[in-house]
Amino acid sequence: MISEGRAARAARLAAVEYEKSQQSGEKTKLDQYFIDESTIPHTDVVFRVMTWDHIPESDFWTDLKDNVDCENYTDEEIEGLYEEMELTTKKSKRHASVNFPPFQHYVLDADRNPVCVGKSHWKGDLETGEFSRWHGSMTNELAKMLMTLCDRYATRGNWRGYSYLEEMKGYAMVHFVHMGLQFDDSKSSNPFAYYTQALMNCFRRVLNIEKNHQNIRDDILVMNNYNPSFSRQNQDFGEE
Repeated sequence: MISEGRAARAARLAAVEYEKSQQSGEKTKLDQYFIDESTIPHTDVVFRVMTWDHIPESDFWTDLKDNVDCENYTDEEIEGLYEEMELTTKKSKRHASVNFPPFQHYVLDADRNPVCVGKSHWKGDLETGEFSRWHGSMTNELAKMLMTLCDRYATRGNWRGYSYLEEMKGYAMVHFVHMGLQFDDSKSSNPFAYYTQALMNCFRRVLNIEKNHQNIRDDILVMNNYNPSFSRQNQDFGEE
């Protein structure tokens, strides 16, 4: 794991230097900024651990435990009940709701012992700080990236011909505001695929809603002896 962390940090430092050279107008290649991972000290490597340990219990979970009649159970039986409730209750319900998956950052000291140096949803230092549910928000750069991704995806040939394309884009952006920070590093290392799949689902949802409205409108027209839309007419002609 340490070697992987060193390799990731070396690649990140090389990418930063390459980006600086590109901004200054120099014509260089990324290979010129190669950094040997063995030169990275293990104390400079930061590990992200996805955990809910520092998130307080939710009111739902507290009320659930308070409803256990402790007088009729032994201590071992109560622990067993708590373990059973933990297995049947999602972590998101056992802890206070947060706007993105919580995590902690660890570094290794000189003796290679893990030391916590940072926590998500935390305000203040580690010793005297406190939990903050909304500590952390989407940056302007990420918002611009999601807007660009939505605009580029809307230009694909299977979507750009729809008259309600703007509704699709609007619904996708609203959805991005809700789940833009919900990407979990412990489950995937490809956030682009995560956002693209969410974007595709939003477009398909709007398409299905519009198709449902169109079918209702066509049914009403047929019931009143009017011609339905050309899509319905072509569909009926194909069935014949």
